[in-house]
Amino acid sequence: MTGETQLTVLLRTLSPERQPGEYVYATVPTLPAGIEVAMAFREQEGWTLVLPREAAEAAGLAWTFPCAWLTLRVHSSLQAVGLTAAVADALADAGIACNAVAAYYHDHLFVPLDRADEAIEILRRLSRS
Repeated sequence: MTGETQLTVLLRTLSPERQPGEYVYATVPTLPAGIEVAMAFREQEGWTLVLPREAAEAAGLAWTFPCAWLTLRVHSSLQAVGLTAAVADALADAGIACNAVAAYYHDHLFVPLDRADEAIEILRRLSRS
């Protein structure tokens, strides 16, 4: 499956969905075993983790940016052009931070926890426009 590449189709079929729970960012020098993470990315300075707040606290990790995880249910291609920009622009216009991650099937957004419902509504409006 290669996913959709046409920006108009992608935007029309965003279908944003909030994942349950509260997520946070943490950084560690090495990837810990046995910890539940939504995302792990290796940078020169160490591992960036996005994980449930409860998992970070249980592991004794310092964390930041309590956020909600939003999934764009449209199956976007990794070669699609403009989707991240359009979504980030729409949220930026409302002053909502957006940390985007492209995975194989879907794009995922981490937005401030207290603005998650507003972000979903903005994305639904974007999809209808």
